[in-house]
Amino acid sequence: MKTTITGKNIELTQGLKEAVEERFKKLDKYFNKDTEAIVTLDVEKGRQKIEVTIPMKGSYLRAEEVTSDMYASIEAVTNTLEAQLKKHRNKIIDRKQSDSRAIFAQDFIEEKVSDEEKIQIIRTKKFDMKPMYAEDACLEMEMLGHDFFMFRNADTDEINVVYKRKNGAYGLIEPEF
Repeated sequence: MKTTITGKNIELTQGLKEAVEERFKKLDKYFNKDTEAIVTLDVEKGRQKIEVTIPMKGSYLRAEEVTSDMYASIEAVTNTLEAQLKKHRNKIIDRKQSDSRAIFAQDFIEEKVSDEEKIQIIRTKKFDMKPMYAEDACLEMEMLGHDFFMFRNADTDEINVVYKRKNGAYGLIEPEF
């Protein structure tokens, strides 16, 4: 795997680059040699953040970790990526995404899948979707104690989702046709 490493508010030392490359060798068994990973190291107010994006045709594999130590963030993000890969192996293979499969190593694709790696929907919930404004949906979400809330937007009559962002602000997801 090829890694492109960039830094924001941080000097990329040789030690950091080597740490990233060493940890990413753990992921080599999942990808072909020409697969590219875009790694961004960032420091903000004492938070050591690493973001990794691996482009695939039509989608991305992405992970982000924040700790107080950059080396711990690097280790955590590789563990997260490995868990994502194992969890989504069936999706990658079963949907016949031949273009996406081209980036993965053949051994990884053919590896036997355990039951815990399969996606299991354990609960279905139905509820009335009365029209409401996005601000009202945020209040409803807070009252329920959830991180997201789906609703019918009173302005557009479309199904929307509001969600709570990591920084405490809110986000709105609207469909685009």
